[in-house]
Amino acid sequence: MASSLVANFCIATAGRISAKQKVSSIRRITYSGRYKMMNAVQFGSDGAASSMRIGKVPIPELRDHEVLIRVYATAINRADILQRKGRYAPPPGESEILGLEAVGTVETIGPNCVSRWSVGDRVMTLLAGGGNAEYVSGHEDLLMPIPAGLTFTKAAAIPEVWLTAFQLLHTVGKIQAEESVLIHAGGSGVGTAAVQLASLVGATPIVTAGSETKISKAKELGAAEGFNYKEGDFGPSVLQATKGKGVDLILDCVGESFYDQNMQSIKTDGRWVLYGLLGGGNVNGDMLAKMLRKRISITGTTLRARSIQYKGDLVRNFTDAALHHFDSGKLKPIVDKVFPLENISDAHKYMESNANTGKIVIEVRPEDVKDEL
Repeated sequence: MASSLVANFCIATAGRISAKQKVSSIRRITYSGRYKMMNAVQFGSDGAASSMRIGKVPIPELRDHEVLIRVYATAINRADILQRKGRYAPPPGESEILGLEAVGTVETIGPNCVSRWSVGDRVMTLLAGGGNAEYVSGHEDLLMPIPAGLTFTKAAAIPEVWLTAFQLLHTVGKIQAEESVLIHAGGSGVGTAAVQLASLVGATPIVTAGSETKISKAKELGAAEGFNYKEGDFGPSVLQATKGKGVDLILDCVGESFYDQNMQSIKTDGRWVLYGLLGGGNVNGDMLAKMLRKRISITGTTLRARSIQYKGDLVRNFTDAALHHFDSGKLKPIVDKVFPLENISDAHKYMESNANTGKIVIEVRPEDVKDEL
């Protein structure tokens, strides 16, 4: 019986499972003494969005300090696209299921939990994987209460991109009031969050984006200037916007294709935070000499593979500094479109079209549904 269940589990994860994981999966497929399954997003080995489907996988067993969350909404991120294509594996020991965030209610409190969470609490959480499913296990230190007045689908636009933006600006970038920050992909989930967080502390956000619609939205959220990178080099425009000084900080998810313009845009002694390589990762020529002449500090950072302690500190800092501003409406999660879980392939295709402004959210179950486990 156990061997056949393990075989089914391996099929459900599209073959991306090691021999060591096959042994541990026997323990994972029992829940409360019974075999319990759930619907989750799966994808084929070809990595195509069209091969995505919904299938049955085991409900996760809880480890120490974890809670089980009944998922009502989740979202997609660029990392999900890369993982689907085989270019961004989850950290060792984490779920192979896509989804870096989830929103829902606490279903079960796991072993050795010491936090304030109770069954039925409305929560949102940061994940290393597993969010695109009906249930997910989350570490108690990575949960946040859903701000008052927000629906599950609105709240699903918060965890991954807002915590990423907060990390880039504060933990790594050390943004200060009256500084200027150049935010690439200003119409993305991270971009729209970073614009608002920078404005919140009295900094001046400047964005780049690929359409006037995205630039207009960024300005509506607090960006002082916005430049369409498809219409020419943004470097001279950024210099003009900063009266020839350049920006204090750059949040760069592009890399290679923006390197020269970034170097032109940044001020002497500026800070450059690299968190993605959408435009490539190979910069040739006198890259180091240019950085040396301007005394640039460049830091690369990611979030998914960070330790629970690091992410827990980030969640606490974000909760203390920013979360209450969603209650007042000073900060706003930006949702572009909501897709039902069964249309996950359409959601991925939409993200790949680069048409979205803000987050693409996935509704796993309607808000008023309270089905039994």
